[in-house]
Amino acid sequence: SAAATDTPATKLFRDINARMHRDMDIRYTNDVDVDFVRNMIPHHEGAVEMAKVVLEHSKEPETRKLAEEVIKAQE
Repeated sequence: SAAATDTPATKLFRDINARMHRDMDIRYTNDVDVDFVRNMIPHHEGAVEMAKVVLEHSKEPETRKLAEEVIKAQE
């Protein structure tokens, strides 16, 4: 649960993480290819959302660069 002292970015990360894990909780089909793709879609969507939070809140150049690379590679 969110702490009263959470920053806005942390609150966003918590929400994104919860949604990503909820969306990854799939009914497995026993088809490795289907199950892998169905899990990777929300996983990568979550990564892109988190990277956008970094771009909105971080001033650290290396972290921002990594976030930009995540968005470019996974969007």
